[in-house]
Amino acid sequence: MSILYKTLLRPAVFLQDSEKAHSRVLRILSSLSKNKFSLSMVGALYSSPELPVNLFDIDFPNPIGVAAGMDKNGEAVPSWQSIGYGFCEIGGVTLHEQPGNPKPRMFRASKENALINRMGFNNMGAKALKKQLQFWKDRGLWPDSPLGINLGKSKVTPLQDAHLDYSSSINILWNHADFFVINVSSPNTPGLRDLQESKNLDSIINECCETNKRISAEKGISQKPLLVKIAPELGDGFLEDIIKIVEKYELSGIVATNTTVHRPKIKHKSSEKIYREEGGLSGAPLRDKSTEMIRKIFRLTNGRIPIIGVGGILTADDAWEKIKAGASLLQLYTGLVFEGPGIAKSIVKGLKKCIELEGFDSIEDAVGIEA
Repeated sequence: MSILYKTLLRPAVFLQDSEKAHSRVLRILSSLSKNKFSLSMVGALYSSPELPVNLFDIDFPNPIGVAAGMDKNGEAVPSWQSIGYGFCEIGGVTLHEQPGNPKPRMFRASKENALINRMGFNNMGAKALKKQLQFWKDRGLWPDSPLGINLGKSKVTPLQDAHLDYSSSINILWNHADFFVINVSSPNTPGLRDLQESKNLDSIINECCETNKRISAEKGISQKPLLVKIAPELGDGFLEDIIKIVEKYELSGIVATNTTVHRPKIKHKSSEKIYREEGGLSGAPLRDKSTEMIRKIFRLTNGRIPIIGVGGILTADDAWEKIKAGASLLQLYTGLVFEGPGIAKSIVKGLKKCIELEGFDSIEDAVGIEA
């Protein structure tokens, strides 16, 4: 199936503008999502074998998830499980609807297996996302696998009010998320990465935790896991400060990492023009930087803080490397673009073989063994 995608489908898709191709694929998945028969047919082709992980007191059918940015507005929520994913993270969503940055804003460096984007949190806003998610629930199409929501700051919101922006989105979307990810690391919203500074992040996390506690108490059920997503360029001092805040508020984990503004050495001269575009770089060139950040977090915390690893995962070997560095769950974005819809199934099958070959009983046994 992967060979069919690479030889026939991918060349046709790659003739199109990157963002337009992305939108067309989402429309197809959205249509499939509205029909249980279609979902079952897709599942017959692409569903992954069971490789269960329990994290945050949540059961994940397998450790491979869809990263934020792929399905910003929850258009294809039911389909992700059908094509093999153990969970999905939708968004980033902001409190206010916003169009994002001017187009073009997504670019492929095909020979590098990389994407550059400067989307700028284009999304329909928290209230509209709530309606979209309720649509799936009302029609009995909600997936069995967990759903996370990635939260960003609205561009119109001043940095000093960011804590209210994030917490308001949690208040609106609380009933529809299994976990929330507080995204303070996108490079495409002016000033956003300044929120990774400890004084700013502390304010945001505190407000989000208070909102989470309040709603939890009102409903008489457990709080939702809160995680924070960080940039791959963080220096040791910044990272240590973030870890202190994560521990102070007993957050559930860290997502490592977002895209990078760094441009590594290119392998093909034809990629030079694309690499000059502004925005965050994802895909194969991010792999090692992301893995090293995972390893660093695991070492600094002695494995106390769970990590969702994302960045440059295209194969089962890439995934296994991140698990051994300290990641308990993994997410794909660019890998799906370059490897096609069979990538999750392929990676899960590969991870099962790795576990068997190395004599482990589960994914959890391998987490951090090479940190």
